[in-house]
Amino acid sequence: MPELPEVEALREFLDGNLVGKEIARALPVAISVLKTYDPPLSALDGTTVTGVGRYGKFLGIEAGGLHLLIHLARAGWLQWRDVLPSGPPRPGKGPLALRVALTGGDGFDLTEAGTTKRLAVHLVHDPADVPGVARLGPDPLAPGFDRDAFAALLADERRQVKGALRDQGLIAGIGNAYSDEILHAARMSPFKPVRNLSDEEITTLYEAMRTTLGEAVERSHGVAAGRLKAEKKSGLRVHGRTGEPCPVCGDTIREVSFSDSSLQYCPTCQTGGKPLADRRLSRLLK
Repeated sequence: MPELPEVEALREFLDGNLVGKEIARALPVAISVLKTYDPPLSALDGTTVTGVGRYGKFLGIEAGGLHLLIHLARAGWLQWRDVLPSGPPRPGKGPLALRVALTGGDGFDLTEAGTTKRLAVHLVHDPADVPGVARLGPDPLAPGFDRDAFAALLADERRQVKGALRDQGLIAGIGNAYSDEILHAARMSPFKPVRNLSDEEITTLYEAMRTTLGEAVERSHGVAAGRLKAEKKSGLRVHGRTGEPCPVCGDTIREVSFSDSSLQYCPTCQTGGKPLADRRLSRLLK
């Protein structure tokens, strides 16, 4: 799933390639992708793109006073095309979900792999009209989001730290992959209760979050949209690397699997050398 660094890189890419250009047509191909109907998608026809923004893991394109909000979900992606295929796209079983064609012949496709369709597109007058945007917590890389602001968010938390980091209503933009990376950098168990964090551990977690996300954004800077997925994977140190050696200590990276996701961690760096039980609500093995 694209998270804050990848969506920020897409925002930067589109800002340089889309702003100032005129939209010829926005064409939904998969019915499930469009989550709003008023204003209609045709309201974008003939408008000029004036800005591209990011709201957590949402990408926002502003044109004609409207906002096209895109959430790529787990298997969605944006593919830029310098020359779009001629003729309208045909609905079918392929990955194409929506096409935005510009009057110059270029544009982009939104695609989604797999059979579970969660990619979502909203056309609204205000980004806050999208419930997923309205509920977002602060951006972890915002200039004013300091250590004390982070500590205040955690003050009443009763969840485990991994779940808290992934809650978009608490902190915007962090998903499964970067929460694993942040916790590895902080040398912290994903199942440590937030209420048990000391002041020093909160500081360590805050610094790991800012550094991990900041470095990922920097690595993605200037990377073309088509190469961002590979860039993300190459930069991850524990997530998706089950069975590989930890780049810090050399221990074997392990995994905890759930019904629809999994997490990866290093026992030596994060859990005092003890493996976590591979079951929901895992606890340290005695």
